[in-house]
Amino acid sequence: MSTEHNYFCRDVNEMRAFAREFAHTLHAPVCVALHGDLGMGKSEIARAIIQELRGNDTVVPSPTFTIVQSYDGISHFDLYRVNDESELTEIGLDYALQNDITLIEWPEIAEHILPQYTIHIYITANDPGRKVVVKQ
Repeated sequence: MSTEHNYFCRDVNEMRAFAREFAHTLHAPVCVALHGDLGMGKSEIARAIIQELRGNDTVVPSPTFTIVQSYDGISHFDLYRVNDESELTEIGLDYALQNDITLIEWPEIAEHILPQYTIHIYITANDPGRKVVVKQ
């Protein structure tokens, strides 16, 4: 049985507040797939989750070029530049999915290996702000 929850965030501060609250529902192993166009706030949600769970002073750069960043039991993947699904094992996605709180931006290339327990977050423009839909 799946559930769906809708949130409306007027600005980045409300989006970060949503993510900080959501972070406390996460326990490893769990996968959070972040869906949305460029600039919708996927990285902001991931950053807020990581900082809530690992400390506000945790530096959380976007993994766009490194593809993955790790934070003591949290793995943050950005699959935007991954061209072939065979790369997913090389970058450690399989391990992370089995052991960590795994946050994935641009999860579409990994769709077939995402676990059943994946939480999908869909972010879309909603004037003013963003609509955030959480499907479990």
